[in-house]
Formats: sequence, structure tokens, C-alpha cells
Amino acid sequence: MPKVTIDNVSIEVPEGTTILQAARMIGGNLVPPAMCYYTKLDTSGGYCRTCIVKVTQGSERDPRPMPKPVVSCRTTVMDGMVVENITNEELVEARKGVVEFLLINHPLDCPVCDQAGECHLQDLSYENGLSKSRYEFKRREFEMHDIGDKIKLHMNRCILCYRCVKVADQVCDGRVHGVINRGDVAEISTYIQNSVDNDFSGNMIDVCPVGALTDKTFRFKSRVWFAKPMDAHRNCDKCCGKVAVWLSGDDILRVTGRKDKYGEVEDWICNDCRFDKKQKSDWVIEGPRNIDRHSVIAQNKYGVLKQLKIDVSKQKQIGEKAHNK
Repeated sequence: MPKVTIDNVSIEVPEGTTILQAARMIGGNLVPPAMCYYTKLDTSGGYCRTCIVKVTQGSERDPRPMPKPVVSCRTTVMDGMVVENITNEELVEARKGVVEFLLINHPLDCPVCDQAGECHLQDLSYENGLSKSRYEFKRREFEMHDIGDKIKLHMNRCILCYRCVKVADQVCDGRVHGVINRGDVAEISTYIQNSVDNDFSGNMIDVCPVGALTDKTFRFKSRVWFAKPMDAHRNCDKCCGKVAVWLSGDDILRVTGRKDKYGEVEDWICNDCRFDKKQKSDWVIEGPRNIDRHSVIAQNKYGVLKQLKIDVSKQKQIGEKAHNK
């Protein structure tokens, strides 16, 4: 099996493994970010360029470095390959440039976006973005519209990762939407509104890394950090029936596929489970779901609010003691 070294950590991987897959086998901070690659979707990857890495040694047989950064999701490991990710300062700067391009047209509407708290672009921009944009020209703007009776498309937020197109092509019965036009005016569209109506179209919402495709039954109802995610299942004749239900008390706010630590769904679920089964009695609740709270919201807001609550409590106790004296 070929052996690859990523940020000074070596691992043997099966033939045909990409650099990104090898990095995920190692885990930790050296895993490159990925906005368009999706393990379960064939031909995904190679669009967003956020997973770029520097190959300083091509292989044992040919040790020459690759002259430019390469996308780790599409580059296959060769025996003796040496890769630098976070240990290469030039590569980190190049990734910041990629993120800046992704944010050129993306609106700063995180406070009103349903994806806040689980948005991969939000995390990526916090880690690699600039504090302000250098872009001086008019940003592209699109009208929001419904591409299905349960799916809202907000094209202003789209980064053209193509994940939803891959889902429609590979998971759904027939694809009725895709990318139209080219260059700066390229957009996801159906030509005809409300034309996405197949049984597995809701999975397009799960794979969207930003807030471009949202669940109309959940929009503006709650923030994800206020909901309690639980593993649940039911007997379904269309899909596996294994989901994550997001509870507020005994009310189910939304139903999603179960996701792994990289934000990828473990099993596709049907629209009946996602949109129509919103009663707690519809499900067998298995228990709390372990959610990786690595987002910007979790790391910063939660910690600050917790410390603020402790400080206020201490001040209150001091005030009460002084009053009693």
C-alpha cells in the first residue's frame, strides 16, 4: 500500500486513496477543509478549491515537488508522497485567497440565516477570511424562489459547490435543476418554479454547506443551538428511517439526516420522513445525538455567554453579601 506523509504524520492507505481521504484517516487539525467534496456523491469535489495542499515530494520514485497547490479531494496518493497543509505558510495564505473569492458575492446575513451555527463557510471564513472585503464592484443579486413546495432557494448565498446537483442526479429519480449561464451570472435554477418534487429532494438541503437551500417548514422557527438533537427511527418503506430529530420540548422543529463529524449524511432519507413526520409519536426516540459543536457560534458565543453568566452570578453573590452586612 502507498505511504503518504501529511504535515509530518505518515500513514499507509489503500491504492486509489486521495490526499483528502488520507488526511481524514489521520484526523485532527491537519484535515483540509472541503466545501464541495462529498464522500457519498460520485464526481464531487474540485470546484471550491478550499482543500488545496502543497505536495513537496511527488513520490519515492519521482521526488520532484508539484509546482502549484493541488486540490486534495481529486489528487491520488502516490507511494512516498509528502504533503504540507497547515505547516506551509504559503499554502495557508493561498487558502485565504480562495476563501476571499468565495466571499465576494456571499452576503453577510448570518444573523438571519437558518444555516448559522452549522455553516461550513461561516467557520471557514472565521478561520481563513479577512475582516473586511477588498471587492469594490457590485455584487450579484438574485430573487429568492421556491424550487419545490418545501425547498427555498436563496441564490445570493450559493457558492456553486454542485452538491445539490449531484444529489438530484444520483439520489433522486430525475434531475430537473442544475447550473445555468456561465461565469459571474451562473446560478442554480429549475427554469420552472416548484418543479422539484421527487421523494428524496430534501437531501439537497442536507448537503448544502451554506444557507442557499433551506427547509421551508423550519425557516425562522428557531436557532439550531436552541434545539435538542435526538437520534430517532421509524419503519419506512422508502428509506432507512434513521434520522436526527431536533426537539423543542416535545415539538419536532425539523428532521434531518444523521451527519458525521465532517458534516456528511450517513444515510439518505425520504421526504416523508423529513417533512411529514413532525409528531414525536411518529418516531422511536433512541437518545441524544452527539453533535460536534465546532462552529464559530459554539466556540465563541457559547463560551462567552457561559463566562458572562458566571461573572454575573459572582457579582450578584457579592452584592447580596454586602446588602446583608
